[in-house]
Amino acid sequence: MHIHSILFRYSFVRFVFAALLAWLFNASALIAQTQVTIFQQAVAQAAAADEDLVTFYRARNFEGIWSGHAGWARRNALLAAFESADDHGLPQARYDPEALRALLQSATTPEAQGQVEVEVSRLFLRYAQDIQTGVIVPAQADRNIRREVPYRSPLATLEGFAQSNPAGFLRSLPPSSPEYTRLMREKLAMERLVAVGGWGPTVPGGKLERGDTGARVVALRNRLIAMGFLQRTNVQSYDETIVAAVQRFQQAHGLATDGTAGPGTLAQVNVSAERRLQSIIVAMERERWINRPRGDRHIWVNLTDFTAKIIDHDIVTFSTRSVIGANEQDRVSPEFSDVMEFMVINPSWYVPRSIATKEYLPQLRRNRFAQSQLILTDRRGRQINRSAVDFSRYTASNFPYSMRQPPSRGNALGLVKFMFPNRYNIYLHDTPAKSLFGREVRAFSHGCIRLNDPFDFAYALLAVQESDPEGFFQAKLRTGREQQVDLDEPVPVHLVYRTAFTQADGRMQYRRDVYGRDARIWNALAREGVAIREVRG
Repeated sequence: MHIHSILFRYSFVRFVFAALLAWLFNASALIAQTQVTIFQQAVAQAAAADEDLVTFYRARNFEGIWSGHAGWARRNALLAAFESADDHGLPQARYDPEALRALLQSATTPEAQGQVEVEVSRLFLRYAQDIQTGVIVPAQADRNIRREVPYRSPLATLEGFAQSNPAGFLRSLPPSSPEYTRLMREKLAMERLVAVGGWGPTVPGGKLERGDTGARVVALRNRLIAMGFLQRTNVQSYDETIVAAVQRFQQAHGLATDGTAGPGTLAQVNVSAERRLQSIIVAMERERWINRPRGDRHIWVNLTDFTAKIIDHDIVTFSTRSVIGANEQDRVSPEFSDVMEFMVINPSWYVPRSIATKEYLPQLRRNRFAQSQLILTDRRGRQINRSAVDFSRYTASNFPYSMRQPPSRGNALGLVKFMFPNRYNIYLHDTPAKSLFGREVRAFSHGCIRLNDPFDFAYALLAVQESDPEGFFQAKLRTGREQQVDLDEPVPVHLVYRTAFTQADGRMQYRRDVYGRDARIWNALAREGVAIREVRG
């Protein structure tokens, strides 16, 4: 065969082989490109109904964040977070890690993988919101919880997660407050206690006091030992060791520390460990609702504790007893946060219309000179002579007058009020009714918060702006004139409701559910799937 013919055939074979390789390479690339397109289309379609998801994935050209090497780390971090969701008092079934694993493994086609990609992002966002700002909407559990929850943007959450260390980002989601950490620690300990039967038998019967003996004293002794208020002992009588243990219990539960186990104390002694655990889980949910900086200096009014405190850099620097709203439909104190801007010394009391029409108008119909300490005014603020008014003509809907009490020691607001203007017309104030502060349960007002030591409270607030806060305050007071004093630095105010809270050393404090709010919150959480481990259902 001629050498040219051989060379021609060899060149032709090489050309055909190269063309075949090129075709195979292009076909493989086309197949891969088709697979990516199917995945992207599936992501776009699955995310279409959610503006945040669409915006997030569009910016990424509808590429996934849960696939590939980076996706592997994110998946594992999310699975680990789901496995510990119950530690935070979240509805574990909502974040079932086994169900998530099965979902991921079931996606074997590009279309299914795109759909699962978006579904995992939805699960992540639901978990992020629940652990960061709460499982339920507060006002849906109780209309008097007016808290503005600091919800985060889902888009910003997804973007932050995609750009961060996955495990570190997920660890940053729960509240970082020391209170939340201490509550979770106590939750885990209480779960172990509940799993082994709690604190044992309750204490039967009525009042127990010094000198008593018998089986009921032994039952009280054993319960106090189980709760940690009494060291192990064989004492059979209600002696000084029992008295001291009962006082420690009473202090930890907001009771009068008289050392006597009366009906109120025994009712709290007999509350089950499971009920206390529910209170802790509710308190953790409440911490999530207020998951934002509270202010280096802030005022903390715990309604169930009947106290108002000034807190500076997490240290209580002032505390006083308080009276809260009565447990009646239109008198309970709401929960919300605002900012205190000023105080009014020698305040007038402008009677809320609800009080004027529901309480005072019926009295005025019977006696036009009833509540004579109050001035009747028209819409322009002009004083009205009661003798010229036929009160029988008016009802709550057409009563045309307002009522005001001038400054005086007998004024319903006392001699000073502390204002954080809000739509609920709630504020802190002095009161002439001092005897109520001696009560154990102090729910008597129309919703505002009365203070036992309002002058000292004022001095503490003014100390940061006046060299002689007491002298400054008293000089204003002596004039007898109504005067507004602005705070140079407004102070955040938080009206909260905690039946379970901790001290700085980690010891628990429990309080009565005076308005029944925590019971309603627990029921709402239970409907969402929150349950106590070992006693589910």
